[in-house]
Amino acid sequence: MHDVTSALEYWPSPPPWGWTADDMDHLPPDGPNGEMDFFKHVELIDGALVFMSPQRRFHERMIRILANSLNAQAPARLLAVTQMDVKLGHRMRPCPDVVVIDTAADTDDRTFYRPDEVHLVVEVVSPESEDRDRKAKPPRYAEAGIAHFWRVEENDGKPVVYVYELDPATKAYAVTGIHHGKLSVPVPFEITVDLDALPR
Repeated sequence: MHDVTSALEYWPSPPPWGWTADDMDHLPPDGPNGEMDFFKHVELIDGALVFMSPQRRFHERMIRILANSLNAQAPARLLAVTQMDVKLGHRMRPCPDVVVIDTAADTDDRTFYRPDEVHLVVEVVSPESEDRDRKAKPPRYAEAGIAHFWRVEENDGKPVVYVYELDPATKAYAVTGIHHGKLSVPVPFEITVDLDALPR
């Protein structure tokens, strides 16, 4: 078994044995050359460390409105949290923008949630994350059995929410709606969001 310190000796190349989901809990706060907060916004996609770009304002506003709306309307057994990892496998640990989890899983010492604790994953697409959010992550969330996935895109400054539900027979997502202006869905619980009322 290898530790993160020995892995960083190969930086910027990945170590020969690759990165694992468990490595994410042992990355130092600063980079190999002393860069401040270097590993602060990083996720693991297919064994590769992916560094996320600074958040755009639209991105931040969407995360806030969705998390606040979900929490305001969720039953007591569910809770929406933001920017927490979901451990999908040995080499897959993405960090979705919003996840709805079992309230029982909400403890302060958590750094990730398991797929069986997650009911909804939301990704807000930014220019640098298009391929990951549209192509790489959704099939992995589906394979892990997460029942609901939303992808949020920006169109002329306004949000469009693509809503997907897992087909248990194929273990793939099927689109169930494309929402402009207002999002209203019955699952994973009854929720309505005024998409035109983004917070300031």
